Amino acid sequence: MELFLQQCVNALQWGSFYALIALGYTLVYGVLRLINFAHGDIFMVGAYIAFFVSTALLAPGLGLSREWTLALTIPLTMILTSLVGVTLERIAYRPLMRKGAHRLYVVVTALMCGLVLENGNLALLGASRKTLPPLLEKNVYDFGGIAVTNLKLWVIFAAALVFFVLHFVVTKTRIGMAMRAVSWDKFALPLMGIPLDSVIVFTFTLGSGVAGLGGMLFAMSYPVLEPYMGAMTGWKAFIAAVVGGIGDIRGAFVGGFLLAFVEIMVAAFLPSTFRDLFAFSILLLILWRRPTGIFGKPQTTKI
Repeated sequence: MELFLQQCVNALQWGSFYALIALGYTLVYGVLRLINFAHGDIFMVGAYIAFFVSTALLAPGLGLSREWTLALTIPLTMILTSLVGVTLERIAYRPLMRKGAHRLYVVVTALMCGLVLENGNLALLGASRKTLPPLLEKNVYDFGGIAVTNLKLWVIFAAALVFFVLHFVVTKTRIGMAMRAVSWDKFALPLMGIPLDSVIVFTFTLGSGVAGLGGMLFAMSYPVLEPYMGAMTGWKAFIAAVVGGIGDIRGAFVGGFLLAFVEIMVAAFLPSTFRDLFAFSILLLILWRRPTGIFGKPQTTKI
């Protein structure tokens, strides 16, 4: 029983990373009906930004403590990563959408943007792996034989906090109402005096900032960074968002934890080579039963 509960804690931490990435996927898709396949690599960029920012703040010239470095690295990483996401939208996606390009071409462009981020990182920084400096003193708490570190608690708390903040923004604020209006009818939005471009930029800012936070927390938990660290993690987070019901924030959150729970439990009690096989088979059965995902709803196309 202790082993099972310990693996549940591990699944909560791993699911937090999936959830943070999946939230970015579902935000962009919910507004633009665009699958931003470069989002996993924005997660990778966030981890590298956290590395460079924290290294610069811990340099002898500044002399900042680890506590102050952590407090400054979090907002700086989110801001700089959001700028990367907005830049991709302005340079790659917006020109195509303004020309009325088919959605497929925008998706292919997103895939190419992800490859550019990966291989650009490889070309500029080299293949050598980097290690994030320790920003948080590690403490281990024992709850009846279950070991939980303070970093795990922070990761889980951060994912839950981001979910509630995003859910509040989307459902209770005027900008959230505008985001939902774009997903319903983006052509009628300018007629109502709502700037479409501003809503899209805000959406990419939110999604990329959350991915940057996820990348930083991932780098703190698993401090070895490499250019392709966001590829498979991003794909799995996208699958988690689809299983939960892409376009629904609750679905992205629940789907991330569901995928992580299946992966961790399979790796804990069966050979680790079965992890992806069992995880994706179970998710496939869920989609077979509910093609729109757990929280997804069938959508009609207006003619």
